Amino acid sequence: MKQPVIQTAGLTKVYRGRAAVDALNLQIGEGEIYGFLGPNGAGKTTTIRMLLGLIKPTSGSIRILGQDMRSNKLQVLRQIGSLVEYPSYYGHLSAVDNLEAIRRILNVPRSRIAEVLNIVSLTKESRRPVRGFSLGMKQRLGIAAALLGSPKLLILDEPTNGLDPEGILEIRELIKDMPRQHGMTVLVSSHLLSEVEQMAGTVGIIREGRMVFQDTIQNLRLQSAQGLKLSVSDPEKALGFVRVVGGECTLREGMLYCPDIPDREIAYLVRGLVEQGHDIYRIEEQRKSLEDIFMRIVGKDVS
Repeated sequence: MKQPVIQTAGLTKVYRGRAAVDALNLQIGEGEIYGFLGPNGAGKTTTIRMLLGLIKPTSGSIRILGQDMRSNKLQVLRQIGSLVEYPSYYGHLSAVDNLEAIRRILNVPRSRIAEVLNIVSLTKESRRPVRGFSLGMKQRLGIAAALLGSPKLLILDEPTNGLDPEGILEIRELIKDMPRQHGMTVLVSSHLLSEVEQMAGTVGIIREGRMVFQDTIQNLRLQSAQGLKLSVSDPEKALGFVRVVGGECTLREGMLYCPDIPDREIAYLVRGLVEQGHDIYRIEEQRKSLEDIFMRIVGKDVS
């Protein structure tokens, strides 16, 4: 793993006797896009608020960019850009004027406003009142505000929530550009695996405040169970043969379905059916989708 940009150990937040975040160990490497996944209410936003110093942990530690958050909070926060939930603006002001207010607080060069507006493709709209912006444009402006201070780490909480397909695509492509064009590490939270898998290389899945999976998207895919579906001339007799030789197959809609069958046994099964006089019309590989795996990990039943 690359040098950790975010590293938590036993991070816990308790509200009224209930752990909203429970002994969480995050590991996010430099230059990664890390997808922080979980159902609504799983503890994602609480975790992000602790990472940003907005709320104090009940216990545990946070190290960001090699520094302890408790003793170096201000130094750490100067290197982080964030968009948590929906951004707020002065609707009667333009994008430039809204960013100018933030720029003065951050004390960065005025030229930085034009740079971040260009990054989020809002240069042509920069003088329009923000009240006339679409939701996607407002989200891009929120990311522009997060980029003003040239952060090393960008934290985005549900950045595509409520957007139409075009807006989702815009934000997704923008996020994907952050590491390769601007050298940033990105943590992006979502309750939608289908969205995160198109951006992130590594994912952490949280359920009821606890980390239940943390690894690459590729290794998440490897958890899918392989199955085989066969269309044969006499399904019932074929099923009888398969069971005699020890196969764990079932009959569904006139086809044999054999879950969790190792590759080395597929040829043996097919050869045996042919030798028994069965015509095999079609063989299909069946794998659980990534979404099915995600739902299983977070404890939701999938058919």
